[in-house]
Parts: sequence; C-alpha cells; structure tokens
Amino acid sequence: MKPYELLLHDNKKWAANKVAGNPSFFENLLNVQTPEFLWIGCSDSRVPANEITDTQPGEIFVHRNIANLVIHTDVNLLSVLDFAVVHLKVKHVIVCGHYGCGGIKAAMSNNNYSQVLNMWLRNIKDVYRHNREELNGIDDGNLRADRLTELNVIEQVQRLAKTSIIQRAWKERNGPDLHGWVYGLKDGIINPVYEMKANSAIDPLYVYDDI
Repeated sequence: MKPYELLLHDNKKWAANKVAGNPSFFENLLNVQTPEFLWIGCSDSRVPANEITDTQPGEIFVHRNIANLVIHTDVNLLSVLDFAVVHLKVKHVIVCGHYGCGGIKAAMSNNNYSQVLNMWLRNIKDVYRHNREELNGIDDGNLRADRLTELNVIEQVQRLAKTSIIQRAWKERNGPDLHGWVYGLKDGIINPVYEMKANSAIDPLYVYDDI
C-alpha cells in the first residue's frame, strides 16, 4: 500500500471508530461551527493543535504558517482572522510557537534559502534585531533560539492587537483575549509567555480612532 493510500485507509478506520463511539458524531458537526479559539500556529508537522490540546473537531479554528507569523500584508492570515473574530466570534486568539522551530533557527543564520523564504524569515530577523542586546547576551545557541521563539510569539500577539479587526472587536464586544504560547517538543508542555486582555493598551500610533 502506497503512503497516500494508507492515509485514505486510516481515514476510513478513524471515521468508523468515531461513529461506533458516537453515532451522531458527524451529524453534530455538520450544521454548526462554534469554536471558542482561533489558533495561529507553526506549520511544523509535530505541533498539531487539536492533539496537543486534547480537543475535538469543532473546538479550535486553525491557521498555520512557518514560524506562526502575523504579517499585515498576508491576506490568508487576515481572512482567517476576520472570519474567526467577526463571524465565529471566538473568545480567544492564540499564537503558539514551539521550541526547536526550524524557521526560528533559519532566521538566526545567514543562509540564503530562496527569495520567497528569505522574505518570510526576514520578519523573524526583525524580531531578533529589536531584541539584539538581550539575545546576543545568551551564549548557548539553543537557549538563544528558545528565547527568540518566545520573543517572536510576543511580537505576533502585539501585531494582532494592531489590526483593525481586533480593535473593532474589542470596541464592539470586549473580546477576544490574545495569548502567546510556546509548545515544548521535548516534554509536550505548553508554556504561556504572554497575554493581552481585550482592550489592553497599545502604542497610540497603531490605534484606529474611526472604528
């Protein structure tokens, strides 16, 4: 059996097991989607949102990209954010990075990866540049990468708060709260490193006054 055929085979087995345990499982999911959480995570295959949080289909709305970045020109990310916040009215938006992230390590190097990937990783390099003194003071390379992972998550949460999507939701319904987490590949534990409650103060330069 070819690898992709195995996926299809296991899908049928999974669906059958779900129905065996709960005959109305798929029927319950069919007509309603009311997740409380939007998860912005890394594309890394070792960090599946539902599995590491032990949640079921329908509980988390998910967007993933390399190194869990929030980029204000990324229409894909912004469309997910808009749908989750405006239409699904999620109560929490979580940016979850992970220790041992390949994107973080790549951004710390001077390797030329390709034009597209170089442009993407430059966003992480900017986080390093803004925190250069702290990061350069960490001698251990792995610990330095871990700290950059945390700082990167913090930066992405702050970028969320700078969007008109979040600011409008904060004004209209006092939500959602924003969270920055980092998942540990070594032990499977999530480390919460940052939080912005709804209507947290942000730099006035980024506040929209006509929403």
